[in-house]
Amino acid sequence: MKRDERRVVSPWNIANVLTVLRLALVPFFVFCLFLPGTGWRVAALAVFAVASITDHLDGELARRYGLITDFGKIADPIADKALTGAALVSLSILNELPWWVTIPILGREVGVTVLRFVLLRRAVIPASYGGKVKTVLQIAAIVLYLLPWVPGPVRWVVMGAALVVTVATGVDYVIRATRLRKVAKQVRGE
Repeated sequence: MKRDERRVVSPWNIANVLTVLRLALVPFFVFCLFLPGTGWRVAALAVFAVASITDHLDGELARRYGLITDFGKIADPIADKALTGAALVSLSILNELPWWVTIPILGREVGVTVLRFVLLRRAVIPASYGGKVKTVLQIAAIVLYLLPWVPGPVRWVVMGAALVVTVATGVDYVIRATRLRKVAKQVRGE
């Protein structure tokens, strides 16, 4: 294959199937979470855990086997935000997590996703190390809130760290996007 030829990757690949599966699991997760009883709470945790594992697995498979597609670039962040957003909103509706925690996290996630779509035509800002830490902290905090026997202070410490890192990485992303836009304008001679 010549250097300038690109391999066409079908959107019907295992990485994208896992992304769609994660998105499909969100309503089941929410359904289980709102049903009363410890058994349903554990079921919600199990669905959330499976969905979270697909988040790591789909990216790993896409990179390892060259399965990166335009569909995946768009669907993966949407599936991620749908899962964590549904968890945070549900926990706030259940009065287990204050809205003042949920709203800034959702605001950052929606803002960065919109910014990614705006920049998608020009460039992709790769996920930073801080963004990966943010994701791990958010998932860990949600898991602690889903476990019925975890003490409140443990939940608060992890969720507090997730909130701080989420906001900080959001600010970092906006700064990097602004710099990228300036460079793009200079290259185009504007």
